[in-house]
Amino acid sequence: MVGRFAPSPTGDLHLGNLRTALVAWLAARSSGRGFVVRMEDLDRVTSSKQHEQRQLADLAAIGLDWDGEVRHQSDRFDIYRAEIERLQADGRVYECFCTRREIRAEIDAAVHAPHIDLPDGAYRGSCRDLNSREREQRRASGRRPALRLRTDGEVIEFDDRVHGHTYGAVDDLVLARADGAPAYNLAVVVDDAAQGVTQVTRGADLLTSTPRQILLQRLLGATMPEYVHVPLVLSDDEQRLAKRHGAVTLRDLEAQGVTVAEVVAAIARSLHLASPGDALTVERLIERFDPSQLPKAPSHLSDLQRSMP
Repeated sequence: MVGRFAPSPTGDLHLGNLRTALVAWLAARSSGRGFVVRMEDLDRVTSSKQHEQRQLADLAAIGLDWDGEVRHQSDRFDIYRAEIERLQADGRVYECFCTRREIRAEIDAAVHAPHIDLPDGAYRGSCRDLNSREREQRRASGRRPALRLRTDGEVIEFDDRVHGHTYGAVDDLVLARADGAPAYNLAVVVDDAAQGVTQVTRGADLLTSTPRQILLQRLLGATMPEYVHVPLVLSDDEQRLAKRHGAVTLRDLEAQGVTVAEVVAAIARSLHLASPGDALTVERLIERFDPSQLPKAPSHLSDLQRSMP
């Protein structure tokens, strides 16, 4: 019985990340689960140890602890490749030579085509039925293939602790990129299974990717965890938080005189776990926590800022 928080070490955690991390910790600890932290550093160019150490320091600063050592996806590439080989042996993998631009153009052209709740950026299968000659022609032109999962129009249903019963169709998702790096959806499924994760808490922007991961769990013989998708913190222009939105990290806020305790209190109020003036610690929030009572709509940066001194 394990919950987890799995950031990408590509920069400082912002308020939205910290809010999700707090929910993940509370969801795990309130249900008697262990809690692990995993660094999703598949992209070795943008990930760094410096970012990792700053993220871990921020998690500790708001009062979170975790069990065991922090694991890294960058240490597990051979394991991911072995799982892809299993899927290849089952006839579930094919080469895809499409560029991102070509995929985007195909998606845009199919805007009005019928579909069943496909995730954003769903692939339409252009390379699915290439013959050997066509594949060789693409290689000869200098293209390197990504590897995709061959799906069969599966529609996956599941229950989320925040959003309730939901479902979605699965496209032919990427398993390994053209540069050979394993893809996110495969890696998280393999890692969650290896770490015994029984509860996945993360941002609601990943809700539409969950059917993809559940299908992979079934194909790889992994157990489906419980899902808790936390509504995001958005800027006032309805965009995901970024540095351009101002004071969005602990360091930004501390430079403006806002303490870590005040940040935690503001986050707790945005989750309906505290009222103005409450003296609290994250440990005291455990007894109040119920994922089914979390807000279902996104929060906004300005609302959090107004609740801070």
